[in-house]
Amino acid sequence: MYSFAARSAGQKSRDRWLIAIGAALVLLASVWSSIFAAPSTKVAAAATTPAAALTVTTAAAQPERWMVTIDASGSIVPWQEASVSARMNGLRLVEVRADVGDVVRRGQLLARFDTDTLQAEEAQLRAAVAEAQAAASQADANRRRVLTLKAAGAISERNFLEDMTQAETAQAQLGGAQAQLLSKQLELRYAEVLAPDDGVVSLRDAMLGVVASSGDELFRLIRQNRLEWRGELTASQLAQIATGQIVTLTLPDGHTAAARVRMTSPTLDAQSRLGIVYAEIEPGSRARAGMYASGHIDIAQTAALSVPAASVVIRDGRSYVFRLEQSNVVAAQAVTVGRRHDGRIEIKDGLRAGQRVAVNGAGFLNDGDVVQVAAAVATR
Repeated sequence: MYSFAARSAGQKSRDRWLIAIGAALVLLASVWSSIFAAPSTKVAAAATTPAAALTVTTAAAQPERWMVTIDASGSIVPWQEASVSARMNGLRLVEVRADVGDVVRRGQLLARFDTDTLQAEEAQLRAAVAEAQAAASQADANRRRVLTLKAAGAISERNFLEDMTQAETAQAQLGGAQAQLLSKQLELRYAEVLAPDDGVVSLRDAMLGVVASSGDELFRLIRQNRLEWRGELTASQLAQIATGQIVTLTLPDGHTAAARVRMTSPTLDAQSRLGIVYAEIEPGSRARAGMYASGHIDIAQTAALSVPAASVVIRDGRSYVFRLEQSNVVAAQAVTVGRRHDGRIEIKDGLRAGQRVAVNGAGFLNDGDVVQVAAAVATR
C-alpha cells in the first residue's frame, strides 16, 4: 500500500517536469521565430509599399491669355541725314562754330570762309554796274532822240539803226554787269555755311584754316534729331505688322526705348528673304545711331495652357512633364511647347487644364517614380 502510493506520487512529479519542459520548448520556439522569421516578414511588407524617390512640388496646368509677339533685331539709324558741304573753291575757313553733338536750328551759322577777296570783287562789279547803267541811260536818250528825228524824216536809216543798236547793246551790257554782281553776291552768301534743317551734328570735318574745294563735306546732321529702328522680319512676320504699332526696343546697355512703326518695306531682300520694318524712336530715350537692338512687337492676345518652366524637362531632344497620378506616382508625358512668358511655358499638346505636374525636382524623376508632394506652387 505504501509502495503504491509512493509510485503514484513519483509519477505525478515526472509528469509535471515533462509539462514544464514542453512549455519551455514552446516558448523557446516562439522566441526563435520572432528573432529570425520577423525580418523576412518586414522585408515582404516593405516590398509591397515602395519608398518615395524624391520630394517635389507640383502645379496645375493653367489656362491663360497670352500676347502673340514678334521678336526681331535691327540697327538704329538716323531717319534722314543732311550733308553740309563747301560750295566754293579756294577759300580759307576762318571760323568754325559747331561741333559733334551740337543741336542746331535751320539757318544757323556753322562755319565761315574768308570773304576779303570776294568783297573786293563785289565792289569792282558794283562800279561796273554803275558805269553800265550810265552808258545805258545815255544810249536810251539817243534812242528816244532818233525816234523823234525818224518820225520827222530828219535822219538817215543808217544812223537810225546804229543809234538803236547802241541803245540795245548798252542795255545788254548793263544786264551782264548786274548778273556778274549777283553771282558774286551769291558767292559771298556761300562763304557762310548754314544748317539746312533743324538737327544734331553727327560729323564734323571742318578744320580751321583749311582751304576747301567745292563739294568737300564739312558737317553731317541727323535731321530733326529723329532716329529709327530698322528691324529685319520674315515675310510672314511682315504681313502681321501695321503702321502705328508700338515696338519695345532693348538697347545694348539694358535700357529700353519705345518706337512706333512708320512703314514697312515693299520688297524683301533677294539674298536673305527678309523685309525691313521702319519704326521711329520716341524722343528722350538712350538710343544712339549705330546701335544694334532687339525689338519686341505685340500683335494680339490668344489662349494658352501654361505650366511653370521648371516643370518641363528635355530628354533625347523631346520635351516632357511628369504628370502626378494616384498614389503619388508620376508618369512621363511628352508635350509640345510654345511661347515662354514670365517664368512659364505654353503647352500646345499633351496636357489638359487642371492636370498637376511635378515642378521642383522634375529633372531627377523617371517614369513611374513614387514622390512625396511637399507643397503646390502658387499659380497666377
